[in-house]
Amino acid sequence: MELALETRSPSEARADVLVLGQYGERARPAPEVAALDRALGGLLSRVLKTEKFEGKAGQISYFHTAGAILAERVLVVGLGPVKRGARSRDAEPIRRATAAAVRRARDLGAATIAVFMPAAALPARERAQAVVEGALLGTYRFDKYLKEKNGKVVRALTVLEPDRRGAAAGRAGVRIGRIAAEATALARDLVNEPANVVTPTFLARRAAEIAKEGGLTLRVLERAECAKMGMGAYVGVAQGSEEPPKFIHLTYTPRGRARRRMVVIGKGITFDSGGLDLKTADGMLRMKHDMSGAAAVLGIFQALPRLKPPVEVHGLIAATENMPSGTAQRPGDIVRAMNGLTIEIGNTDAEGRLTLADALVYAVKHIKPDEMIDMATLTGAVVIALGQGLSGVMASDDGLAARVLAAADGAGERMWRLPLHDEYKDGLKSDVADLNNISSQRGAGAIVAGLFMREFTAGVPWAHLDIAGTAYTERELPLGPKGATGVGVRTVLTYLTNGRR
Repeated sequence: MELALETRSPSEARADVLVLGQYGERARPAPEVAALDRALGGLLSRVLKTEKFEGKAGQISYFHTAGAILAERVLVVGLGPVKRGARSRDAEPIRRATAAAVRRARDLGAATIAVFMPAAALPARERAQAVVEGALLGTYRFDKYLKEKNGKVVRALTVLEPDRRGAAAGRAGVRIGRIAAEATALARDLVNEPANVVTPTFLARRAAEIAKEGGLTLRVLERAECAKMGMGAYVGVAQGSEEPPKFIHLTYTPRGRARRRMVVIGKGITFDSGGLDLKTADGMLRMKHDMSGAAAVLGIFQALPRLKPPVEVHGLIAATENMPSGTAQRPGDIVRAMNGLTIEIGNTDAEGRLTLADALVYAVKHIKPDEMIDMATLTGAVVIALGQGLSGVMASDDGLAARVLAAADGAGERMWRLPLHDEYKDGLKSDVADLNNISSQRGAGAIVAGLFMREFTAGVPWAHLDIAGTAYTERELPLGPKGATGVGVRTVLTYLTNGRR
């Protein structure tokens, strides 16, 4: 999709469809919309009155202009009520409204679309970014393996910014929005691919392509080197699969002095059968998405060289399959993690935390970061706690947790903090090892997993994003179709680019 920003009024826009955002609760139309109505001889206001358009979120009305203006059709989309106070800068209504409007315009056969969203409380850059993210994410498709594809495609989208004073900021927003949306689309593509395509070797190869394109540093550790370094927890998970594990380490280094050093870790189980503690058929069906955290890391690193934040960022993926076989890890086995802690395997289907444990220790020992964030489809318990609309956040540092949650709000990815309640750690005790990888106590499975991983952070400020409920959707969402969501990408990018401390 070609993207541009033009400093012209809606009445001057040339497009197959002109999209107008309208707030609800009888909010007064923007001056530009009032001028457009005059150019249309009052047709806009008459249509909206006839159709009882109230500006509710996602509500849509459209009509032909019959040559009265350059655009062939006008499509009005509701933004919901104007938000006041601390929430007034929320860009999510514009993202969602743009996504709905552009999808409808595409289905009407529009190849070119111009979008005008009223300023309200949102500055030009944030507004333009939200429009572009909504348009690109809302029209995302994964149809690579379909013989019959939907031929309707939006070729070009123009963001309208009538105020020339906001043009430079608006163009910056268009650029950032494209980068963030394309990074999210990459993560979605990787998760939507089948597990017979996306193997640990495939992820390593894709990381090499991203590194070459962006001038990043890449190191890939093979099984023997991981074992030599003492990654017994990670290698233990990998021993049941014929696919060789790949420990991927990407590095983005800014020009000039880095303001801080960050590590971003993504769970990279390219297929999770559960191991010898085999999942049910239904439970295994979507387990290609168990590498959603890894996909998010690769999306982030595609974007970093283009966004150029003044932060040194390391991306880690301990990629492997979790498979049953004659060489697979057994319940009751004991493995030793890279920091020397021994772990009794209470359940082979609690494998993600084992791979992340060694990744966290590797980060502490070899990177010495200021902060660490991991993203993982880790527990079904987080879905029970928060449903499929919220990711769970656990953190060892209150400041880091607050900043991550603020970034998530800015990105429109809803998250909720869960407590790392220390008393629950008692359930991880083992009679024969330092830890068990599952709890002997019922409940709080997401928190217990977080407590387990905290043991491997050595006091470095760390945040854990459990995206098990949000990484994949079985229904269409406002910003994308059924399938992978790419959750985490825009939150972490927002954190890295806004946190210029």
